[in-house]
Amino acid sequence: MIQFEHRPGILDLSWGHPRPDLLRVRAGAAGGADLDGRALTSGAPAGPEPLLASLGDPGRTFVTGGASHGLALLTQVLAEPGDVVLVDSPTYHLAFPILADRGLELVHTVPGLDPIPLTAQIQHFRKVGKRVRLLYLVPTFGNPTGASLPGRRRRELIEVARREGLTIVEDDTYRELAYDGPAPPALWEMAGGDPVIRLGSFAKTVAPGLRLGWINAEPEIVRRLTGLGYVHSGGGVNHTTAVTMAAFRSGGGYASHVERVRRAYRTQRNALVDALRKHLGDLAVPPPAGGWFVWLPLPAGVTATALLPRAEELGVSFVPGTRFWADGFGGAGRIRLSFSHLSANDLEAAAERLAAAITSTAQSRPGRR
Repeated sequence: MIQFEHRPGILDLSWGHPRPDLLRVRAGAAGGADLDGRALTSGAPAGPEPLLASLGDPGRTFVTGGASHGLALLTQVLAEPGDVVLVDSPTYHLAFPILADRGLELVHTVPGLDPIPLTAQIQHFRKVGKRVRLLYLVPTFGNPTGASLPGRRRRELIEVARREGLTIVEDDTYRELAYDGPAPPALWEMAGGDPVIRLGSFAKTVAPGLRLGWINAEPEIVRRLTGLGYVHSGGGVNHTTAVTMAAFRSGGGYASHVERVRRAYRTQRNALVDALRKHLGDLAVPPPAGGWFVWLPLPAGVTATALLPRAEELGVSFVPGTRFWADGFGGAGRIRLSFSHLSANDLEAAAERLAAAITSTAQSRPGRR
């Protein structure tokens, strides 16, 4: 019935899903659209104009079935099998199979996206005859780290992309979940468009089951997307839901709903971070300024792989850090904890169980008595 699978006795911090009761949207506020023939027929290829206008320049916006669908579409129109796509490390792990589906070669970027070695990396691949077409990253409240790319590095990255003919695919799905002040400006906004393409989604702010998102891109890219056979044949993507969302946004219901869920997730973030700090003592617990995740460093000598079975024995789970490197060779000493899915009380209990598992695993390391 649904993707999430509850395991009895496990407080699961691995799922980056909304808390179920936050998915309830009041019927009157859920759109208020009169679903007449215009809403229920085939739509315009790029999406209904009222929604496009609310998301930016209609000529540079395309409605998708979510951010994952948007990424898959971009690989179809911008890349060919065998092309190199640079991926930030660590980054959203479920982007890897989407990129691999197109037959792309996934390569980690240089640490920190430092512009000089990044330029050298791009030029190296071109010298050996490979086309470096895309760079994928989540620069704002990233998954898994919760961190945001500094403003100076954003500007440097845009300049490298312009100079080297590289397209940056900015996954911006957590932007509206900012807890400690405004989110930093999007790369798309800073660049004024090209060489950045931005992916957005209503999955985190409203509901993933809507399967509704968008792409901001230059008009030529939008024209290529609308020219895809199935888009033209089907009359756009998810037209009726898009019309309903346009009404939801224009009527003010969307803004009040986002503020409500933002307050709830801020409370959940604080509950998890405070409980981790209480039970883990000196272990650093970085509080994310937005998004859904805590990127927790483990004590020296404790790996996520060794910790996971002990944690599940004690009734808590997480995602090992290695999942967020395309080759699986980084992040052994980190774990991703999601605070989005559980209540504040459950998050506090999960932190206590996790701390006990970390202590137990550390004490059982070879050489310890």
